[in-house]
Amino acid sequence: MSLSALDQAQRHVLMFGGKGGVGKTTASATTALHFAARGKQTLIISSDLTPSLSDIFETQIGAVETPISAVPNLWGLEIDPDEVMRRWKVKFGPEIYDAAQSLVDMPYDDLVDYVGMAPGIQEEFMLDFILERINGGQYDLVIWDTAPAGDTLRLLELPHKFLEHLRVAPKIYLGVRDKLKLNKAPFLDLIASWRALSQQVADFFRNPDGVEFILVTIPEALGVYQAGRVLAELDSLGLQVRHMVVNHVIADGDCAFHRQRQAMQRPYLDLLDERYGGRLTITQVPLFADEIKGVKRLRELESALFAQKP
Repeated sequence: MSLSALDQAQRHVLMFGGKGGVGKTTASATTALHFAARGKQTLIISSDLTPSLSDIFETQIGAVETPISAVPNLWGLEIDPDEVMRRWKVKFGPEIYDAAQSLVDMPYDDLVDYVGMAPGIQEEFMLDFILERINGGQYDLVIWDTAPAGDTLRLLELPHKFLEHLRVAPKIYLGVRDKLKLNKAPFLDLIASWRALSQQVADFFRNPDGVEFILVTIPEALGVYQAGRVLAELDSLGLQVRHMVVNHVIADGDCAFHRQRQAMQRPYLDLLDERYGGRLTITQVPLFADEIKGVKRLRELESALFAQKP
C-alpha cells in the first residue's frame, strides 16, 4: 500500500501527525515535494516549536512563506509564535482595546498584551493564522507538519473548548456591564466575532472533503500504542483518518542485528494491520541507510511513499 490514493483526492490540506521522532517532517516534506513536482502550488508549514524543515530541505526557511529554490512550486513556513501574536495584535488589537477600555484604564499595548496572555488565545489564533494561509488562494495545497501528538491534539481541541467558554462569556460580561452601569457593550461584538472564528476553524478541520490527516508511527511499542490513542482522540473530535505511514521498517534483515530488529518489529506490524488495516491505508516505509536530508534523498523516500502497487 502507498499514499498514491492522495493523487486523486482533491484535498486542500494534508496534516501529518504522530509522536515525536517518528518521521513526520520527512514524510510531510516528501509529500510536499511530490505534489509540487506534479504542478501544484504547495506550501509546507511546520508548527513544531523546534522545526527542522530548513535542515531537511537544506535551505533557510523562516517565519514568512519562503520559496524553496530547489523545488519549483514549493514554499516553506516555520511558524514563529511571536510572529503569530504580532499579527494577532494587528488584526484584533483595535477592537480589543475598544471593548476593554470601558472596563479598565490601561495603555493600548499593555492592555492588548494582557488579553493575549489569556489561556488558549495564542493557540487559537495560531489555528487562525494557519487557516489564513490555507484560504488565501495562493496555494493549491497546504501540507501541515504538526507538532508532536499531544501538542497537536490540544491545539485541535481548542476551538471546541473556546466555543464552550464563549457561550457563557456574554452572561458574565452583561453582569459586569450592569454592575458598573456601563452604556456600551462592545465586548458582545468581540465575543460574537471570536465565536464565529472558532466555529469556522472547528468546521474546517472536521471537513473530510478538504482536510486529510495522515498518522505517522514506527513499529515499536511506544509508537504503536500512542498511534492508537491519537486515533481515538481524533475520532472523538470528528476528524477522519484514512492513512497511516509506518517508518523505519526492516523488510529484509541481512545481518544478525537487523534480523533481530526485524523480528522485534513483526508483531507490531501485525498488530497495526489487525487493528487498523480494515479502516486505514497502511504504508510501510523501509529503514534507509542514509539520513533523509536534501531533495535527492527526499525523492528516494517519495518512491516508497507513493509507489504504485498492484
